[in-house]
Amino acid sequence: MAKVGYIGLGLMGAPMAHNLHKAGHTVVVHNRSRAIVDKLAAEGMTPASTPKEVAEQSDFVFTNLPDSPDVQHVVLGKDGIIEGAHEGMIYIDNSTIKPETARHIADELAKVGVEALDAPVSGGDIGAKAGTLSIMVGGNEAAFNKTLPLFEAIGKTIVLVGESGAGQTAKAANQIVCAGTMVAMVEALILAEKSGVDPERVVQAISQGAAQCWALDTKPQKLFKRDLSPGFKAYMQAKDLKIVVDTGRTYGVPLPLTAIVHQLYEAMVSMGNGELDNSAVTTVFEAMTGVQLGQEES
Repeated sequence: MAKVGYIGLGLMGAPMAHNLHKAGHTVVVHNRSRAIVDKLAAEGMTPASTPKEVAEQSDFVFTNLPDSPDVQHVVLGKDGIIEGAHEGMIYIDNSTIKPETARHIADELAKVGVEALDAPVSGGDIGAKAGTLSIMVGGNEAAFNKTLPLFEAIGKTIVLVGESGAGQTAKAANQIVCAGTMVAMVEALILAEKSGVDPERVVQAISQGAAQCWALDTKPQKLFKRDLSPGFKAYMQAKDLKIVVDTGRTYGVPLPLTAIVHQLYEAMVSMGNGELDNSAVTTVFEAMTGVQLGQEES
């Protein structure tokens, strides 16, 4: 069993740390907000006060943080992972960040004998709790093979995509498809509602045909119950899409569909709905059409 550190215990990170602990690994945890650290400590995990302290006690250190600057600060900043790192340690980032940031962090950690894997995940809080996430990895193959037993505790589909940064590029591609299909699913349901056709029956009619997708499989029933609680928060979806658009700009790739989807999520955030689930982009379409999908839960 391995000595594992996990930093960033939000909707995704906390259940992922739980699954690593459940698999029998020793898990040291740290988070900016202390309440979740105390909860996981009560389950038998070891609390730490700083990222440096996590690294000092771990052979593998995971992070799951909001954005590129957060990851860079936690890894390379004061009391950061790099200050507690030791040769042979492996760093794994489950965050969604810019590929160039992932490569920069890997280069800096290599100077102190630490291998880095960018390993963003997909599957939402459902996949995080069930341990069925898709994990797309960039980095050294030997480090990947050493980390594979840990990946298997938190995910089901685990692919070494390429060298450092490749995992983040794969996640950008993932977000193009996921956000695009989410918006398409919402458009379809709003069209049905506005046309006076039962959207629940529409889902029944199309969900096993060519329209079948993860969004259609997992989100409509929550929307019909007006349950907009987050599995993946909309403001994070907007952040990820900005990374995608910026990455397209970096490599000279036009992403017209993704740019529109990004603006829809930015509109949702500006409406004050950024803390809702990413499927609640339906609220943007509702504002434009004057119809509401689903009924409030009593």
